[in-house]
Amino acid sequence: MKKEAVTEMLAQFANEDKAQILRGFFKTGKGQYGEGDIFIGVTMPQIREVVKVCHDKIEHDELAALALSPIHEHRMTALLMMVRIFEKSRRDTATQQSMVTLYTDCMDGINNWDLVDLSAPKLLAPWLRSRDRSMLYELSESGNLWRERIALVTCLGFIREGDFNDILRLAERHLGHTHDLIHKAIGWMLREVGKKDESVMTRFLQEHYHRLPRTSLRYAIERMEPQRRKRWLKGDIY
Repeated sequence: MKKEAVTEMLAQFANEDKAQILRGFFKTGKGQYGEGDIFIGVTMPQIREVVKVCHDKIEHDELAALALSPIHEHRMTALLMMVRIFEKSRRDTATQQSMVTLYTDCMDGINNWDLVDLSAPKLLAPWLRSRDRSMLYELSESGNLWRERIALVTCLGFIREGDFNDILRLAERHLGHTHDLIHKAIGWMLREVGKKDESVMTRFLQEHYHRLPRTSLRYAIERMEPQRRKRWLKGDIY
């Protein structure tokens, strides 16, 4: 299957009213983090339906082209196809590796938070679970907002298995980051750590409280009992 067959299916769902909403939601205006991104107004359920129908038919080089399309929904479709192929190839290491390689080769197209969040934990995390994770530290030092977020959010897969080492190291590295989307990612990952072991989360927050971005703190303590959360926000962290 050629990518054009996939894009034609997506085009059937295109809706300009929805596209306008998505352009605002994903900050595509001048100077915003998604500046210039193109939306055609396809919903996630519609994208997932196309993925279901096409993932086992599309040629891998066509998948790469789709992942680098200027249209956001095309890129999302390609990434979810990679995830689906990866997940269905658990006994086929070569195919899984090809999806990871394709994913890393197409990172220039992974340039908004939804693209990162719906792909990295499901593809990179299981691949790196028992492998060298230096890739994450290289991404974290890339100076590229989206690759830095990939490094952080990939750790969600490790956290859910009780493995906190990488997220704590990566979060500490990014405490001085200036972008809100990194602050949110740090807070989200720390909150997930807290779901597994609250003592690990609170120790990290206590140790780094005065360097921690306020947004990260708010995200991290979101599940705390209301009165305790208020105390933490006021600096009473013990």
